[in-house]
Amino acid sequence: MANITGITNQLIVEKQGSVGIIKFNNPTRLNAMTFEMWRDLGVVLEHLKDDDEIRVVVLTGEGNEAFCAGADISEFEKNRSPEKGLNLYNDTVDNSSDILRKFPKPTIAKIKGHCIGGGVALAICCDIRICADNAIFAIPAAKLSLGYRIAGLKPFVDLVGPSFAKEVFFTARKFTAGEARDMGMINRVVPASELNAYVADYTRRIAENAPLTIHAVKIIVAESVKDDSTRDLDLCTRVTDDCFKSEDYKEGYRAFMEKRKPLFKGR
Repeated sequence: MANITGITNQLIVEKQGSVGIIKFNNPTRLNAMTFEMWRDLGVVLEHLKDDDEIRVVVLTGEGNEAFCAGADISEFEKNRSPEKGLNLYNDTVDNSSDILRKFPKPTIAKIKGHCIGGGVALAICCDIRICADNAIFAIPAAKLSLGYRIAGLKPFVDLVGPSFAKEVFFTARKFTAGEARDMGMINRVVPASELNAYVADYTRRIAENAPLTIHAVKIIVAESVKDDSTRDLDLCTRVTDDCFKSEDYKEGYRAFMEKRKPLFKGR
């Protein structure tokens, strides 16, 4: 993949056909997020958003020990103590998280090893979370006297519900992959040796399907979980109509009638 100039080497960006891959590359700290990684994550996502060949984006960690162990605690004194530094840090995290959450293409978190604190937050910003059976999840904020703002906590509550969210935060303990799946945090748990192949199959399936349909569903699902008064129903109608007016709709119908695999172009 062409280099994205000016970003930290702690983010590895790869392109494998129609799949964009972002790897958190801070293995000596279990891929914990530095300020530079948070800052540049949004830049990388914007780049992948504008690449018409990319149909799916996978986020994962470098190595086998961790997806992401949250924020790099060694930077707390520098970045999260003075009020000015804390505001900049929070704004940067919020910006990249918001870009990931609203990314117009499907996103998958491929999780192996430790997924801790901000790593959980990153994973739940993705559309789908698939993890190895040896993955470990925790949000140890209560062990550090960290406060979670509502912007960071609400997506987690929306995903797992109030009771599980309280359990995770109150106990600050580690949860297994199975426990994470049972509370709705994770979509799929697979043997660690099969994780790469399983996610590759998922990305292939998604990439072969109609991009306009996937884009419309992503938008409508996001609108459906909002309060009735804030839903953009005109947007929902527009993206649905775009599907039926598209060349891909005609291609899908022809392929069905001709009993062949459709070749969608996203237009």
